[in-house]
Amino acid sequence: MAQLLKVQNFNVSSDGVAAGFDADQSLESPFGIEKPERLFGWAGATASWPNRTDPGGSRGLDDYLTRDFHHNIGAEIMGRNKFGPQRGPWENYDWQGWWGDNPPFHTPVFVLTHHTRPSITLSDTTFHFVDADPVTALAQAKEAARGKDVRLGGGVSTIREFLDADLVDTLHVAVSPFELGEGQRLWDSPEDLLDRFHRDVVPSPSGVTHHLFWRK
Repeated sequence: MAQLLKVQNFNVSSDGVAAGFDADQSLESPFGIEKPERLFGWAGATASWPNRTDPGGSRGLDDYLTRDFHHNIGAEIMGRNKFGPQRGPWENYDWQGWWGDNPPFHTPVFVLTHHTRPSITLSDTTFHFVDADPVTALAQAKEAARGKDVRLGGGVSTIREFLDADLVDTLHVAVSPFELGEGQRLWDSPEDLLDRFHRDVVPSPSGVTHHLFWRK
């Protein structure tokens, strides 16, 4: 069975914005927007949210999609700005990502950057810092995934770069019912992708609308 490159549980506003501009990102504001939980709160409310510390949580479609996040994933690709807020050459190697000693990926992660640094391992996640084009990065991630699929984790510019290279096989985008107005935009309209993808649109009781794309 062919290995897939999958975008999963990616969150945008109703006008297609997923994050603030680069200048808006900081240690205190990883997404560069106010109240980013408005975008991903649907997942945090589910019974299967991995950071849940109290019992309960919603079931149904949102919970299924949260649970599916790790299914058959053997590696992840992300842009440097998902790993951290730094720009340019690394001033030091102290920064090890937003996630602490136990990152949620549990696979090799390939961080795209023009400024490479030694790989680091935290728990069962190893971050590799690669200066590579999308085709090369995907080949490295597929090899590390050992037959499983590869998740494309974002951010926006990274997903658009892989879409432009026609490398993405499936996308799940959760659209929240409010506008952000400005910021990094995944699309002007989800119809932008229909030349290459089939799409199902499924509304959820949580208020988000799930757009499920798969390659034609």
